Amino acid sequence: MTSKPYTQESPDTAGVVYIVEDDEAVRDSLKWLLEASSYRVELFESGEMFLAKFDPNAIAVLVLDVRMPGMSGLEVQEHLIARKCDIPIIFISGHGDVSMAVSTLKKGAVDFIEKPFDQAALRSLIERMLQEARQRKAKAEQRSLNDALLSKLTPREQHVLERIVSGRLNKQIAADLGISIKTVEAHRASIMDKTNSGTVADLMRVVMNANRPPVKDSGSMR
Repeated sequence: MTSKPYTQESPDTAGVVYIVEDDEAVRDSLKWLLEASSYRVELFESGEMFLAKFDPNAIAVLVLDVRMPGMSGLEVQEHLIARKCDIPIIFISGHGDVSMAVSTLKKGAVDFIEKPFDQAALRSLIERMLQEARQRKAKAEQRSLNDALLSKLTPREQHVLERIVSGRLNKQIAADLGISIKTVEAHRASIMDKTNSGTVADLMRVVMNANRPPVKDSGSMR
């Protein structure tokens, strides 16, 4: 099922091209075309097989036939949407259908191409989509890392962080929370240490590139 990965990158970062196509001749021709360009390829003859075996966490692009026996390409797309899997999809079809193309694109498909397709254009599209998938993966991993850093903060440190992010000065934070300026400074130093931040700008990047915002307390900012 698989072929050689990019030599420049590990298999995990190079990505994989999933091909879901019931026509064996088309499936094999796509495999040959993409392997010749050093893509790692996995073939599936049905949508059911693909959904049962694909890795939702992989850096990948899905080349998906629209019309297949059993589960159609559109139904595969619906299943992926329900699973909150945002793998880029390139639909292929031998049947010109503008309304179907519009429908798939509105639901998040990357492109809709007709057989016979332009080989160079397909390779270029796949490479662009894999690059975008790599970037999304890297950003998601950075957000998870930043979440882990922020989770180390105590509730009080979270409240101080919320005010630092809002641009409050130490004396203002002290007044907001009813604590001394020295205590604010101690919390601030701990926050910087736990988030591996050398500057406030570093700290802001951690907060802005995380999934979780600082915990808010019920106190108002005066």
